[in-house]
Order: sequence, then C-alpha cells, then structure tokens
Amino acid sequence: MPGNFFKKRKKRLLNLDPDEVFLDSSNIPNYDVNQFEGRIEKPIGRRVFFILGVFFALVFLVVVVRAANLDIFNFSYYNQRSANNRLRKEAVPAYRGIITDRNGVNLAWNEPSPDSATSLRKYITDEGFSLLLGFVKYPKKDSSGFFYENETLGQDGVEKYFNNILTGKNGVKLTEVDAAGKTISQSVLNQPEQGGSVALSIDAGIQKALYASLASAASKSNFLGGAAVIMDAKTGEILASASYPEYSSQVMTDGSDTALINSYFTNKGKPSLDRVVYGLFAPGSTIKPFLAMAALNEKIIDPEKKILSTGSLIVPNPYDPSKPNIFKDWKVNGWTNMQEALAVSSDVYFYELGGGFKGQEGLGITRIDTYLKDFLFGTPTADFYKGPNGNIPTPDWKKKNFNGEDWLLGDTYHTAIGQYGTQVTPLQLARAMTGIANGGYISEPVILKGETGMRTNLPNIPQADYDVVRGGMRLAVTNGTAIALNVPGIKVAAKTGTAQVGANNELVHSWVEGFFPYDNPRYTFALVLERGPTSYQVSAMRAMSGAISWIAQNAPQYLSSTTTSAL
Repeated sequence: MPGNFFKKRKKRLLNLDPDEVFLDSSNIPNYDVNQFEGRIEKPIGRRVFFILGVFFALVFLVVVVRAANLDIFNFSYYNQRSANNRLRKEAVPAYRGIITDRNGVNLAWNEPSPDSATSLRKYITDEGFSLLLGFVKYPKKDSSGFFYENETLGQDGVEKYFNNILTGKNGVKLTEVDAAGKTISQSVLNQPEQGGSVALSIDAGIQKALYASLASAASKSNFLGGAAVIMDAKTGEILASASYPEYSSQVMTDGSDTALINSYFTNKGKPSLDRVVYGLFAPGSTIKPFLAMAALNEKIIDPEKKILSTGSLIVPNPYDPSKPNIFKDWKVNGWTNMQEALAVSSDVYFYELGGGFKGQEGLGITRIDTYLKDFLFGTPTADFYKGPNGNIPTPDWKKKNFNGEDWLLGDTYHTAIGQYGTQVTPLQLARAMTGIANGGYISEPVILKGETGMRTNLPNIPQADYDVVRGGMRLAVTNGTAIALNVPGIKVAAKTGTAQVGANNELVHSWVEGFFPYDNPRYTFALVLERGPTSYQVSAMRAMSGAISWIAQNAPQYLSSTTTSAL
C-alpha cells in the first residue's frame, strides 16, 4: 500500500506545467487571507460521516425505544399518571349525623366550614355533656390542601361508640389542575350522604341541672371530683349522667387551644375520666339496703327487732381481754329496728347483721358475697356503659392481696358497712337500686331513647321484704340522714353514705342513692363526691337535692304515677 501511494504521487508530478512550478510572489493574486480567500478546501473524510451517522442512528433508536415504551408497553401506566397530573380525585367528606336528647334538643350538629370542603362539628355550649358526647378528629390535609384522610372519626363517648351510625358516606370530587398545581375546575361525581342521627335517652334540662348541682357541691367543699346518674328503673334508659370535672368537647374537636388541651391531661381532677362509668369508690353505707334485703330473705332477723347502738360495738379479744376490739358507729343511734337503722344509718346494727354478735346471727362473708353478686356488684355494666368489675372482698381476695392473711370477723364487719375492699361505680349502684325499686329484677343501663336494657331476675324474695327496705329509705328522707331530699312535689326514698379513704382515713367519699317517686318507683339515682375533707360543708345529699328540686319544678312529667317509663 505505501509503495502504490508514492507511485501515484510521482506520476502526477510529471504532468505539472512549467507555469505551475515557477510561481513567485509577484504572480500571487491579491487575496484577502482574513476571509480565507485563496485557501484550497480540503474535502471532509469518510470517517467523520461514519461517526455522525452512527450518532444519529443511536439517537433515533433511543427515541423509537422511548416512544414504544410510552405508547405501547406502558401506555396505561403513563396515561394514568398523565391524567392524575391534571385530574385529582378527592373524597367529599359527608356530614356526621346529629346527636339529640330524648326531646329533640340538638347536642351535636354540623356547620359549614369557611373553605366549603368539609363541615365543622359543633356541640351544646352548656357544661355537663362533654364526657357523655365525646369529641371527633377531622380528616387531615397535605401541604397542597388535599385530604389524605377521608373520615371524621369519633374519639370518645357517644361520638366514638356510635361512629358507624354517625359517619355518612363520602362523595367523590374531581379537581382539574394545571402544571403548577393551580385549580382550573372542579366537579362532583358522587354527592356525599349524611350520617344517621342518634337520639339519646338523656333529658338535656335534667342533665344541665344535675351537673350544675354536682359541680357546685364539689367545688364548694373541695372534693376532688364527683359523679351522678339518674336512670329509668323499668327500661334502663339513662335520664342524666354527669361527671365533674370534665373537658370541653368543642375544645378537643377544634384542637387549636393546645395549652388548655394539655391541661386536661395534667389536672389532678382527671377531667377525661367519666366517673359515672369508670370511677371505682368504696360505697360506705349505701351498701346497707342490700345487706338488709339479704338478712330478711335469709330470715336471720325480724325487721321489728331492735338493736342498741351506744356509739360502738365492743368485741372481746380472746388473746388479750384488756384490749377489746372496738368498731365505732358514726354516732350514738340508740335502739333501732331495720327501717330505723336504715334511716339513721346505724353502723352497729349492720355490724351485727353482717358478722353477728352475741345472740344475733350474722350473714357471714359468704352470704354477703352471694347476695351482693345477685344485685350485680362485681359485674361490669354493659354495652355503651361497659366499665370495670368493681370488687367484693372475700377470704380468697384477702389471701391474694394481703400475703396469705386469714379472714377475720372484723373484715366482715367492715364489709357490711361498705368499707374495706368493697369497690363500686356510681352506675353499678344505680343499677342495683333498680332491683329494689322494681321489686324483683334489675335493668341494665342503656343510652338510646326507646331502648330497653337487659333484665336480670333477683332471687325469689318476698315483696314484703322489699317493702321493709323501701320504707326504711323513705324514712331516711322524712326523718333521717337524707332529709335534704324531702322536697315539695316529689316523694323520694334514699340512703346516704360516707366512706373513709386515704392512708389515715383523712378523706371521705360522700354518697347518696335512691329512687322516686316513692309510691310508684320509676327512676333510681346515685351521686358521689370524691375525696373531700372530713369537714366538708356540702354533702352528696345536698347536691342531689338541687337536681331533684329542678325536676319537681320543671319536669313534672317524670313524676306521673300513670306512666311506667321515661317519656
């Protein structure tokens, strides 16, 4: 190859003309070399064309492959992404159902929000409803203002328990946006459907009156808190249920006042605790009517037999006669029969009824345990009102909780007056009282208007025994410890109680329970003021009298002797 190249070049030189060889500077044309005049152009080589051809072929191939990927292999995927980039499918939140009281008074409802995208949950402004109603949490939005949660959810109380009823069906909205995310147009594909309404058994007027009276008594006498409930003895419908202190449903739902919300969780009064359902308390003397029912049915005492209270029961100590065991009464009550003992709340009478003394037979802890369980103590309330079990102290319970210690007679005495390890909720006490009011069956509490709670039959106790106990509770109102409930226009039967609590018994729970009207029992109630000083000025009895008086003056329909259930 090199040889051939030189041969060709040599042959060409031999053919040059003389004038092509003998050129000098005088013969050079006048070219503008700055404009590349007079330059001999060199042809572009084939290699450059080849490289450029390969490059453009590769570019074309990439374009073809990408087009095929977009238009053939992944058409559906990229088509959907393209649509989503300009069309956003959003849920249109449905309005929650309205919550009303039994008379149609709105307790929770909806109002349009300023952005028209959802609704705002609003609650009755009166105090006393929040722990019953609960609150909701709104669906959340992303930074672009679009919802990434679709439902408003109930977080407590009625809002949570009936969330499936109150929650409606969300609609669907398409929003068209441009490349910058700016909304161009909107259209609703499916309209939202509002949730179902819930009518509670609560009477809003009674609820307000009960809470106001409870809160006033607790604050005036420096009690930590309190709870009160009124229920229909026949159907189990709750007419009013108040717990103090409480949070605000509106504040919790709005969620903007973080300082106030945080204070709810640090408040020693525990405003998020519904004491009616979840508060466990020593019942004190409110347990005595049920002990009386047990003693009558077991025929261990004639209701007319009188027992002397000189202020204490002194039991000889077989190990050291110089140090007898002394069980104090709250005062000298003298000679009392069963109804009188209930009226003045004689501890000595019920010490002897529970554990026996000298010639008087006692029930003993086994029968006490059996009868209290018959009245559903130690059994949680059901459904919406499902709460803790509570406790009835027994020998087995003591062994388990006190390092195997044996049960003593003094333990029975203390249990017979509602002390020691006895624990009940206010709702359990009101439920048990329906057994005495009805004279044979217990109604389970319910929260919906027109609903009837499950019934539990009591042992076959003679009606005469119920009459004795009911008469003693009426006597407590007319001439005993519950005389503050002897209000005009309504006959109430009641039993008060005071339970000592604290490491040194330095605090007390103040109790009252009962039913009304006395001649035709329809409603039972229980109220407790929690952990107050022993020198308290306003008792549970005084607190309950405020609500009872309000009913007598403002809601006489609940006192009718011709109707057997809440209106």
